[in-house]
Amino acid sequence: MIAFSNLIQQLDSTNKTNDKVQALCAYFQNTPHQDTLWTIALLSHRRPSRPITTTLMREWAAEVAGLPLWLFEESYHIVGDLAETIALVVPESQIQHKDPPALSDIMEEIIALKGQQEATKKKYIIDQWQSLNALQRFTFNKLLTGGFRIGISQKLMTRALAQALDMEENHIAHRLMGQWTPQTTTFDQLLRNPNPEDLLSKPYPFCLAHALQEAPQKLGNTTDWIVENKWDGMRGQLIIRKNKWYCWSRGEELISDKFPEFEAFLSLPDGTVLDGEILPFKNGKIQNFALLQKRIGRKNISAKLLKDAPVIFMIYDLLEWQGTDLRGQPTRQRRELLEEMFAQYKNSALPWQLSQALPSTSWEAITVERQKATEKHSEGLMLKKASAPYGVGRKKGDWWKWKSDPLTIDAVLTYAMRGHGRRTNLYTDYTFGLWQGDVLVTFAKAYSGLTDEEFRKVDAFVKKNTQDRFGPVRQVTPQLVFEIAFEGIAPSTRHKSGVAVRFPRILRWRHDKKIEDANTVDDLKALLVP
Repeated sequence: MIAFSNLIQQLDSTNKTNDKVQALCAYFQNTPHQDTLWTIALLSHRRPSRPITTTLMREWAAEVAGLPLWLFEESYHIVGDLAETIALVVPESQIQHKDPPALSDIMEEIIALKGQQEATKKKYIIDQWQSLNALQRFTFNKLLTGGFRIGISQKLMTRALAQALDMEENHIAHRLMGQWTPQTTTFDQLLRNPNPEDLLSKPYPFCLAHALQEAPQKLGNTTDWIVENKWDGMRGQLIIRKNKWYCWSRGEELISDKFPEFEAFLSLPDGTVLDGEILPFKNGKIQNFALLQKRIGRKNISAKLLKDAPVIFMIYDLLEWQGTDLRGQPTRQRRELLEEMFAQYKNSALPWQLSQALPSTSWEAITVERQKATEKHSEGLMLKKASAPYGVGRKKGDWWKWKSDPLTIDAVLTYAMRGHGRRTNLYTDYTFGLWQGDVLVTFAKAYSGLTDEEFRKVDAFVKKNTQDRFGPVRQVTPQLVFEIAFEGIAPSTRHKSGVAVRFPRILRWRHDKKIEDANTVDDLKALLVP
């Protein structure tokens, strides 16, 4: 626990990537394997479920500190982080305590706490608060809430592990994939001597794209690139090995049970791994993403749901073929093998399609294809360097995503709520409405897109123009108009407007418009793609 707390402090005190890698590398080299295993799990978002609510943590911390709850809450709003607030307000004990247990022991205790009575939980947690110093108490609170935000990506941690263990980075990345926990494996089983049978089900690390921010012409000759649609679905890998099949999401979640029709892919040769997009597909057409969400959100996939929300696997890369890892081959070569494979099995009634390579004779032609993307239920284009291998994570320059211009609409600010982190004392989380007759109907929430100065001005407006309060939410006088951008749109019975939008954010503050100039719900519905 001491070494882990010191590591968290080191990682949180620098923005330099090399310094973070060095700190992690030294930690991995000098820490017992079981603590290292838990550190890898925690920093790769494999934390156990919370044993208590943050509401109880706040109440107990206020009690121990001798503060009224309202004063603790106000302190929390100023500090912006619950773990740090508790670490600051809980007084240091006057009793001399032994060094805290190892990280692995603490984690086992936290897991065991889950099924205990509330009184038992309270005693354990308060005992820990009073026996730890401020840094260790902060770390302990983070272990309870799972909220480490210290700028550590999976790729950065993998790099540090590769250096510490003197192993290939891509081998480390592959072994960390899949569903494992420190309770189901050991350090040696995971990294040093993995069971070949366990590796059968594991996906390869996904290759990811950077957003294209500059003119595409700067990428050079179009013949150096393979252009495809950026499909609006769920990224996945289909694995066929040893007469078994597995479907993994990009978030390393095994989702085979959500898509039982993919069992048909067992007809492909053993040792096949496909990279692609799971798309809702009905009546011969790609459907809106909202239809796919019906499958993702259900525990049990009924026959009716299979009929109402059918899917296909849109393949765009071949990572393994007949047991041979193809990731080191150039994209163009993998593409040729993919097209040959698809042609060979095209008439096998599999629930799949091949993502077509688009015309790339000129950047003008590619731009035209980008303009057609929305009609195809695509988010834009993918530009893949023809000579590049299939990388691990994001490597700038190999894959680019060139998204379509977002949809936009002018809306009125109707409600506001305090933000989080450094914005916790400002009202920066907003709700927006559109006109339906003479009534403003809520259609979206957004909390990004303004400058710090603009956020401060809106915050001042909210505090001076509050009409009503609902807990932490303030209803404000309708007066401010903002242009809201979003990536997708779909009909919805859950939203008052009858429409759901994806990834809404503030594009700009429309000082030039009065609320009467804001758009209507009908204007929003007109943006729906048939």
